[in-house]
Amino acid sequence: MVAEVCWSVLSVRVLEYGVVISSEQMQNAALLWEEHLRADFPADLRGIELDGIDLVLLDAETAGCAHTWIGNGGVLDVERTCTLLRCIEDLDRVTPQITNPSGRQYYERLHRLALLISTAPEAT
Repeated sequence: MVAEVCWSVLSVRVLEYGVVISSEQMQNAALLWEEHLRADFPADLRGIELDGIDLVLLDAETAGCAHTWIGNGGVLDVERTCTLLRCIEDLDRVTPQITNPSGRQYYERLHRLALLISTAPEAT
């Protein structure tokens, strides 16, 4: 189910997770996450590796970190933080190599989401 986003003056509640998101950065991440959940994986990128990086696995790992971060109210454990940082490095390498416009857009959005999460202050 696609996460429903309800706007209010002070916060956004991602209903699927029961999380109150109050910062603009977290709101933007929640919106990118919702877009990502609605998007189909580009069929022409299934089974493709660029620079030794499996694009399906890169998508799954990055999405797993985003799902956890949103589900935990803006917190990642050390292991997932390391995974996310590796994914960002991999996205930096492979995204410019994707020539299909829909595939490029898909991975650019995923990259923006990962960067937004990695630079967010930890929720308290």
